[in-house]
Amino acid sequence: MNNLLQIDGSKGEGGGQILRTSLTMSIVSGTPIQISNIRSKRSKPGLKQQHLTCVQAAQAISHAKVTGAELNSQQITFEPKKIKAGKYHFKINTAGSTTLVMQTVVPALIMTKEESTLHFEGGTHNAWAPSFDFIKQAYLPMLKKMGVDITVKIARYGFYPQGGGQWSMIIKPTSSMQRLEVLDRGKLLTKEAIVSCSKIPEHVPEREIKVLKQHIDWSEEAFKSQWVEALGGGNIISLHLLYENCSEVIDSLGKRGLASHRVAMNAVKSLNQYLASTAPISEHLADQLLLPMVIGNGGVFRTVTPSLHTTTNREIIELFTKKHFQFNEIEKNLWEISL
Repeated sequence: MNNLLQIDGSKGEGGGQILRTSLTMSIVSGTPIQISNIRSKRSKPGLKQQHLTCVQAAQAISHAKVTGAELNSQQITFEPKKIKAGKYHFKINTAGSTTLVMQTVVPALIMTKEESTLHFEGGTHNAWAPSFDFIKQAYLPMLKKMGVDITVKIARYGFYPQGGGQWSMIIKPTSSMQRLEVLDRGKLLTKEAIVSCSKIPEHVPEREIKVLKQHIDWSEEAFKSQWVEALGGGNIISLHLLYENCSEVIDSLGKRGLASHRVAMNAVKSLNQYLASTAPISEHLADQLLLPMVIGNGGVFRTVTPSLHTTTNREIIELFTKKHFQFNEIEKNLWEISL
């Protein structure tokens, strides 16, 4: 046990991100680890189904030796071997986030320089996790800038609490990763508001779009609604902003008991917060770019004041590498992160 890098899961944000980032960095660096106090700052600590699937997915792509990988466990050891590209199927039997499972394994699979096909089942549009839309429209375009070609396709949405979403991803071979540089947004190219619904009353998307139109000064054509395939009822508003140098997706998830007016106003509030800053990279995307930057050839981007998730991610990554991120405040609510 003495040769295992010790990771304290109670540090920083104290949630599942420490687990996921530790697994990714363990695989790409070949470092055996022991993670203790897993999700100790959450009301229900330990590995839940979603986190257990992350461990199992990381194990599958690296043929790792693992102990402690069971529901509610607060300590695991993980000893990876060689990363192997291929075809993988990862299933969460709850509505847990499949996008977080994806973000655990993709940075490692990029390094194989071979094609991989991934199939996911579970939650696709969750609270407290990037949606499928965010991955497709915001996260993957940044990887594209770094020379990583990934395509995704969704077959069925997975809303809470039913889950059951299905989507797939193809990771094309990457010969070499490029340095990321995003210092400004550039010109706004397109903007749209999409309300996605399944098995709910028709008046819900109509009311949400009405409220959005009252508070967002976009053209009539920018507002759209769509009915999607899903096992159960669900509703999400996604605001897409495509700029020359970056893209942003702002999600507002509907849920039982939450008025459609409030769902729409949550989206409006988040949009106004993003537009109030000149930063090209949003708070949530900033924390997701650190891993591909350290695995690739570094880079620099500007973002809003770093969140606890971002600073925690930085601390975990730097445990595994001699590389160190620079966080510099340019002005109020505008920071530059570089490696």
